[in-house]
Amino acid sequence: AWFVLICRNYKGDVDMSEIDHFMPLLMQHEEEGLLCPVMSHGNVHFMWIKHSNLYLVATTNKNSNASLVYAFLYKLVEVFTEYFKELEEESIQDNFVVVYELLDELMDFGFPQTTDSKILQEYITQEGAKLEVAKSKVPTTVTNAVSWRSEGIKYKKNEVFIDVIESINVLVNANGSVMSSDIVGSIKLKTMLSGMPELRLGLNDRVLFGLTGRDKGKTVMMEDVKFHQCVRLSRFESDRTISFIPPDGESELMSYRINTHVKPLIWIESVIEKFSHSRVEIMVKAKGQFKKQSVANNVEVRVPVPSDADSPKFKTSTGNAKYVPEKNLVVWTIKSFPGGKEFLMRAHFGLPSVENEEAESKPPITVKFEIPYFTVSGIQVRYMKIIEKSGYQALPWVRYITQSGDYQLRTNV
Repeated sequence: AWFVLICRNYKGDVDMSEIDHFMPLLMQHEEEGLLCPVMSHGNVHFMWIKHSNLYLVATTNKNSNASLVYAFLYKLVEVFTEYFKELEEESIQDNFVVVYELLDELMDFGFPQTTDSKILQEYITQEGAKLEVAKSKVPTTVTNAVSWRSEGIKYKKNEVFIDVIESINVLVNANGSVMSSDIVGSIKLKTMLSGMPELRLGLNDRVLFGLTGRDKGKTVMMEDVKFHQCVRLSRFESDRTISFIPPDGESELMSYRINTHVKPLIWIESVIEKFSHSRVEIMVKAKGQFKKQSVANNVEVRVPVPSDADSPKFKTSTGNAKYVPEKNLVVWTIKSFPGGKEFLMRAHFGLPSVENEEAESKPPITVKFEIPYFTVSGIQVRYMKIIEKSGYQALPWVRYITQSGDYQLRTNV
């Protein structure tokens, strides 16, 4: 059974009862295998996303800007998660008043307004209502040119931490050829700076080096670059300078994609032999194809097994393997995997004497890992300049991490 938890009609041009058509429509589309992010009933369009056990649905009867609506729905999830830690049915029911207050601040007459949770938390709190006149004022930050940072922030020690995180997406076919690969990067900040500092970030950006006539060392070609609203886009477009007044605390400064041929960092070779009516034997070899001085942490190799397999036996040269029957997987975990090393895992399963008639799908082997102090693309933070009118000295700290994104290797069986 489904029901509407909470709703807010911003313009009054769509009848509140229209939402009753959403779930039947969704189920019908699901049954027909035609699930779509935009569905229509009469002249009303439903744009929706799912988060845990909730559907967040926006309705419109106009040709609205769909990308703006989806950006807003995902922003809702982000803000509610910041407020309630977990966004699910219970957290909405326990916080109806706060949710309604947030919905009123996040959007006005169908136009997104203040969507920065740090600023919202200054005047929409989860504490009991205390009647204090001074507190009822909306912070000036909301109407400032810099709406993402409050004034008067003070720290004893001024520092900024920069994390460059790259996720590798790789698809390898059963013959061992890389069919597709790319790198999706993100630069995250943890800012602990007083006042209103002006920051300038320098990367080894190929376009910038081309503009300035410098062609020294390795450069990277970033595509699909997306910035936090604090970055001055006009400045970036004219001379590729990334300059900004940062939000306080944690934020994602930018994301990018690098379209390049990536050599799989952890190479998997597998032999899966199925002896009908008796057993299946699996041999998996994992090899670290990255520098010897680097180490991959918390490596997980997920090997699919037939759904009717039972009585597992494992042998590993390192780490440990376990059978996850509800997912039809063997998960081989290696806490620490140095570059250039090779490890083996053997698994033996019994099969029932009566064969499963249905042809099973052949899911790929997937790999999860994280390699600190390492980037595949070779992106580098060349400098981070911090200028603040009081003239304090601040320390920037940089950390590089490479991790698996969508990392799949197909098998022959």
